[in-house]
Amino acid sequence: MTPLTRRRLANFRANRRGYWSLWIFAALFVVTLFAEFIANDRPLVGRIDGRWFVPVLADYAEDDIIPDGLPTEANWHDPELLREIAGRGWILWPAIPYAYNTVVLGLPQPAPSPPTAQNWLGTDDQARDVLARVIYGFRTSVLFGFSLTIVASVIGIAAGAVQGFYGGLTDLLFQRFIEIWSGMPQLFMLIILASIIEPGFWTLLIFLLLFSWMGLTGVVRAEFLRGRNLDYVRAARALGVSDTRLMARHILPNAMVATLTFLPFTLSGSVTVLASLDFLGFGLPPGSPSLGELLGQGKNNLQAPWLAFTGFVVLGGVLTLLIFVGEAVRDAFDPRKLPGGGR
Repeated sequence: MTPLTRRRLANFRANRRGYWSLWIFAALFVVTLFAEFIANDRPLVGRIDGRWFVPVLADYAEDDIIPDGLPTEANWHDPELLREIAGRGWILWPAIPYAYNTVVLGLPQPAPSPPTAQNWLGTDDQARDVLARVIYGFRTSVLFGFSLTIVASVIGIAAGAVQGFYGGLTDLLFQRFIEIWSGMPQLFMLIILASIIEPGFWTLLIFLLLFSWMGLTGVVRAEFLRGRNLDYVRAARALGVSDTRLMARHILPNAMVATLTFLPFTLSGSVTVLASLDFLGFGLPPGSPSLGELLGQGKNNLQAPWLAFTGFVVLGGVLTLLIFVGEAVRDAFDPRKLPGGGR
């Protein structure tokens, strides 16, 4: 590890708020990656009549579990099936015995019902467990944000590098194209797209990618415009180094310093975009777990304040953590910062 890298890590750790925000966000993300093992309407594992079953990973018919069962898929919340299993063996349920699309039966009042010992954050207007939907929705939002940020950053960095390195007519034409393309009405185009096909995870990702790649282009372009005239770059070019090697090995590492400071903020913006589209009804298909859809339910059900409160706290908490991480990354790459955070 170089002294520069050690100094940057020391500056990142010195920002305690951002340092702990990164650990909290990473822990939440890792936990929600295994959402099926935390919130599911199927048992994790069971042993019935001396045989092992793993319902969380495989589908079973009733007659596969008990001899006189039906040949249809087992409903693990069926009271009669549960009584039969209790007399023949045991099953282990996850911490939350509901998936994001499970309709909770036997509620104390019509849906949306308030938080209870059975449903810790209550249910939504379709009698689905809110906590289970939050866990799955958090995972979907973060994975969507990561995918959009990574792919858009790669395209934007490549476009900015070509612009800044070659300059001249290439830069001029590229800038005019970006000005025109960035002026396109994204929301209206998305509404037209939604009227033609049903938006999904990959459809939205590809559509937003068409416009999101321009976020880092300006920063990378400016760094390449400055870096291409430095002495060591001119010397490498005089020695016959190819343009691709010059861009990748000699200029890009310096340009990445400014780029990396923007990535946490880009990620938070990607999460916000998906939540906004789901809130407006142009996002993921109906029924999909989404933080924006939860906020929309809170707006439509003012008599159930736990819906809006849960959506606001979760989405606001995620964005706050990402902003704090972004501030810590910015401090880490600040050349004026001394090791430990001083100036």
